[in-house]
Amino acid sequence: MQKTIHPSVATGILTAPPSKSMTQRAIAAALLAKGTSNLIRTSDCNDSLAALEMAKKLGAEVVPGGDEITIMGGFLIRSQRLNCGESGLAMRMFAPIAALHRKEITFTGEGSLGKRPVNMIGEALIQLGSGFESANGLLPFTVKGPLQGGNADIDGSVSSQLLTGLLMALPLAASASEIRVNNLKSKPYIDMTIQLLSDFGISIVHENYEMFSIPGNQEYHAREYTIEGDWSGAAFLLAAGAINGYLTVRGIRHDSKQSDKAILNVLKMAGAEMMVNYDSVEIRKSALNAFTFDATECPDLFPPLAALAAYGKGISRIHGVERLTHKESNRAEAIRDELTKTGIKVLVEGNTMLIEGGKISGAFVNSHNDHRIAMMAAVTALGAEGPITVADAQCVAKSYPGFFNDLAETGVRVDESA
Repeated sequence: MQKTIHPSVATGILTAPPSKSMTQRAIAAALLAKGTSNLIRTSDCNDSLAALEMAKKLGAEVVPGGDEITIMGGFLIRSQRLNCGESGLAMRMFAPIAALHRKEITFTGEGSLGKRPVNMIGEALIQLGSGFESANGLLPFTVKGPLQGGNADIDGSVSSQLLTGLLMALPLAASASEIRVNNLKSKPYIDMTIQLLSDFGISIVHENYEMFSIPGNQEYHAREYTIEGDWSGAAFLLAAGAINGYLTVRGIRHDSKQSDKAILNVLKMAGAEMMVNYDSVEIRKSALNAFTFDATECPDLFPPLAALAAYGKGISRIHGVERLTHKESNRAEAIRDELTKTGIKVLVEGNTMLIEGGKISGAFVNSHNDHRIAMMAAVTALGAEGPITVADAQCVAKSYPGFFNDLAETGVRVDESA
C-alpha cells in the first residue's frame, strides 16, 4: 500500500496513541499475576497484539473490550510455539518469562526480527539455570526452564529489553537474583519497567543501573491499570505541528518516564513555539533552527528529529547512530537514503548524523518496512514543495495503526493507492 502525503497545514486536537511499550509490559504483568487485571486504553498496534497472543498461549485468559482488556492470570502452557511477530520487546521480554516453565518453548518471529541476534538472550538465561538453543544465533530459538535465579552478567549496550524481561521473570524464581549490567543504554525504559513492576506489587532495587537486586518468590498483584500515552508516536505529531501546523496533542504526561519525552527538549532547542501542560502540548508552525542532541538513550526519536532537522536553518547533529543498526531497518541508512531523495543533505560520521536543512522537494520514498521511517516521510511532506509518496506505508500498524487517519483528521491530504 502506498500513501501520498500532500503539503498541508495540520490543525486541530489529537490524542496520542497508547504506549505500546507499556501495553506489552502490562500484558506480561497481568499474565503473571494471580487474579484478574483490567488494562485500560491499551494499544492495538501489531506489536501489542503479538504480545497478547503470546500471553494467551502461556496461559492467560483474555476478554477483549474495545480499548480495554481483561486478563485473568495463569501459567498453564497452551502452546509450546510462540510467534513474536516483529516485536523485539516481545521476544526479549517473554523469553525469560517462558523460561520460568519446565516445558520446552520455541520462539519464532516475522520480518526483520529474524535478523536480530539472540545469543545475548541465551547467555543470560543459561547463567540463571535455563536451557537455550539456537541453531545460528537467530530466530527460531528454544528455552527450557525452570529459571532458577542467581547471578548473571549481561551486556546492555545493544538494548535494554532483555533486562526488562529478566526483571519481570526473576521475581518469580525460587532464589534471589543479582544482575550485573555493563554499559546499559535506554535507562528510561528500565525506569518504566521498574515503575510498572512496583504498580503490580514487585520490588526491585538497583545501584546506578549497574547492579539489580531481585528477591525471589514474589507475587504479582492483579489490578486495574491505565496505559499512558505514547511519547514515541506523539513525537511525530509534535514535529508535524512545528513544521506546518497548529496542533494540540493530548494524553502525554509531563511526568512520564518514557525516554522519548526528550522530544520536548529538542523542540525547544529548535525554536518551536509550544505550550507544555501536564497532559498535553500545544505547538504551532515555527521558524526552526538547527540543533545538536544526543539520542543514545532515546534512539526511536531519530526519525522525527530527522524530519525537524530537514526544516532547521543550518546543520543539525544527532548523536547515537550506533543504536540504529538492529531496528526494523538499518535506520541510519534508511533516514539518509530517503531524506536524500527529497533534496536534504544527510551525512553519517561515526556515531553522529548530520542533517542540513533546506528546501524539500516531492519524492517517492521507501519505508524499508519500518514504521518510523514511514511516519518520518509523512511528516516531512507537510511543508515540502510537492507531495511525498511512501511505499509500504502499511507498516505504521506496528506501532501506530491510526497514524494516517489522525493526520487526515487535522486537514492533511492523504491519498492511498495499491
